[in-house]
Amino acid sequence: MEKQIVRASYVSTIGNGVLAAAKIVTGFVSGSIAVIGDGIDSASDVAISIVMIATAKIMGKKPNRKYAYGYAKAESIATKILSMVIFFAGAEMFISGIKSLFSEGQRPMPGMIAIYVTAASIICKLLLSLYQTKVGKKTGSQMLIANGINMRNDMIISLSVLAGLFFSFILGMPVLDSVTAIIVSCFIIWSAIRIFMDSNVELMDGVKDVSVYQKIVDATAKVEGVSHPHRIRSRSIGGKYMITLDVEADGNLTLSQAHSMANRIEENIRQSIPEVYDIVVHIEPFGTHPEDVFGVS
Repeated sequence: MEKQIVRASYVSTIGNGVLAAAKIVTGFVSGSIAVIGDGIDSASDVAISIVMIATAKIMGKKPNRKYAYGYAKAESIATKILSMVIFFAGAEMFISGIKSLFSEGQRPMPGMIAIYVTAASIICKLLLSLYQTKVGKKTGSQMLIANGINMRNDMIISLSVLAGLFFSFILGMPVLDSVTAIIVSCFIIWSAIRIFMDSNVELMDGVKDVSVYQKIVDATAKVEGVSHPHRIRSRSIGGKYMITLDVEADGNLTLSQAHSMANRIEENIRQSIPEVYDIVVHIEPFGTHPEDVFGVS
């Protein structure tokens, strides 16, 4: 998994590096602040990819006494950092757009080259987004999926820039370039906030899909002699589930029988939920379970 994430991150770094350089240079040459802002957004994607490469290396480390669960949650921390980078890029673009909109100087009409470069950027961003999302789903990497969503947003941003440039030429109103830049920056900021909030789930030991609890109950019910699954807890570690639950069974079972029963419960859960990091099953005699202080029953 680490190699796939690193490979996808290198592709993202190179692709966005070329796009960022092309758009920033074109923006200055053509006089389009919207294209410059789009280039800054692509430059932030380069920083994102570099963080992703470093994170993939950290995630590949083996568990130790200090981090017994491994380093998979480094991905959530990296996602937080990425959201802040995206937010900063959006805020910078918003400020530049406002300054340009209320500038008293004469606004030059953007050059046609801005349209050609922006159109090429849309195609490249689409391909990068599809690739990042595909690898992210294959590896279960929320970081890559978030980056794929970010690149899809970049494509929409470039489409907005292209539309602004088009109407600037058609209507002869260069002010639309600044308006487009402001609209695009708001979209970038909103995307950053959404990614930031989404990463809270794993860091808070939660799960995004709460239907996982019903799957655990259904999988447990298939094991004969088991009843009342309770104190079910599930949290995410690197896109996988860490599951803990208590169940009731006959108190006269031998240790070997109870162990075999716990193994069958674990096997059923893994069949129902493939993305499992680890499962802990606690078996106790009928009617002896404590009051549920935490977990799901």
